[in-house]
Amino acid sequence: MLDIIKVIILGIVEGITEWLPVSSTGHLILVGNVLKPGMSDAFMEMFDVVIQLGAIMAVVVLYFHKLNPFSPTKTEKQKMLTWQMWFKVVIASVPAAIVGLLFNDILNEIFYKPLPVAIMLIVYGILFIIIEKNNAGKTPSVTRISQLNLQMLLWIGFFQMLALIPGTSRSGATIIGALIIGVSREVAAEFTFFLAIPVMFGASLLKLIKFGFHFTGAEFGLLMLGCIVSFGLSVVAIKFLMGYIKQHDFKVFGYYRIVLGGIIVIWTIIQTAMA
Repeated sequence: MLDIIKVIILGIVEGITEWLPVSSTGHLILVGNVLKPGMSDAFMEMFDVVIQLGAIMAVVVLYFHKLNPFSPTKTEKQKMLTWQMWFKVVIASVPAAIVGLLFNDILNEIFYKPLPVAIMLIVYGILFIIIEKNNAGKTPSVTRISQLNLQMLLWIGFFQMLALIPGTSRSGATIIGALIIGVSREVAAEFTFFLAIPVMFGASLLKLIKFGFHFTGAEFGLLMLGCIVSFGLSVVAIKFLMGYIKQHDFKVFGYYRIVLGGIIVIWTIIQTAMA
């Protein structure tokens, strides 16, 4: 029963923080240290992959019509624009895909620790505040995904690549990259959601192949429970974010990241002192 409660909590954390620009990794490290799940490290790595898949499915379900180039209700022009959007997603995914395939394990080994994660939380939190203050009163030059050109796509892709460092936040990094070049908040967030589909599906598939499918019936139940919880909370988080940024900027997430980073630093110092 205790493991079930812990799985539900971790699924909630993943579902909410995967899409808000606050770093799901930072939250899972902090919550994981507090909960200390009784499962093996190998199972927890598998669990992290599965709850990510649940989060991705929320994007697919919520934006299915917009993502579907075969929709019978779309005109030929709308279908063509959908294919163009997917082409843009693929282009922007290339930098992270290449670096991730080559260096993901090395980056995780070096940076998947509380202190580096805390530093990334704070650094990108400060960037959010600076960029939003700099953009205050300016009219975005890009208000539709169709307006993103090749140079913009590669720029956003570069920032998504930076998110391979744990604690950066994939959504946070790509949104910052988009805001810098004049993309509206709504388009930046939505395009970030779409970018997650190939990148996170690909990363999850590689991890599933690496770790295999060797788990007991009870473990499978925990995996599915975490996936379902993550899916449900992701739907809520995505709807909240898209509604929030129509009236507000991203500065609040910057302040939140700085506070969370500070908490992780303090937690790390306490843990080190007690060791």
